[in-house]
Amino acid sequence: MAITRYEPWSLLNRLQRELEQGTAEGSTATAEWAPAVDIKEEADKFVLHADIPGVKPEEIDISMEAGVLTIKGEKKTEALTEKDNYKRVERTYGSFYRRFSLPDTANAEAISALSKNGVLEITIPKQEAVQPKKISVTSADN
Repeated sequence: MAITRYEPWSLLNRLQRELEQGTAEGSTATAEWAPAVDIKEEADKFVLHADIPGVKPEEIDISMEAGVLTIKGEKKTEALTEKDNYKRVERTYGSFYRRFSLPDTANAEAISALSKNGVLEITIPKQEAVQPKKISVTSADN
C-alpha cells in the first residue's frame, strides 16, 4: 500500500513562490513596473490585493485563461520637466503587468474585482468540493 503525503499549504506555498520570483517569465519585458500584491487564502476563496494608485478602474484589464490570472494596465503620467520645479520624482508610471497561476480549486467563472482608494481587490472563490456519495447496499436474500 502506497502512502501519499498530504500538504494542505502546498497551493499557498506555490503562490508565494511566484510572488517572490516576481512576474511570470517573459512578462517583465512589456511592463515598466509591477504593483505590490498580497494574496490571502480563506476557507472559501482567495483574495488578492494589488496596489495600483492613480489608475482608473476602467483602465485595468483583468483576465483568466488556462488557470493563469493576468492583471495589466497603465498608469498615465503628466509630462514632468525641470521647468515645473520638480526636485524629485519617485512615483512610478507606465504600463504594469502581473500574472499568477491559480490552483485547480479556483472558480474562474465567479472571479470579481473592486477598486477602492488605489487598491485593487480580486476575489477568487473556490469551487465547492465534490462530496463522496454514499451508496447503500441492499440484501437480495429476501
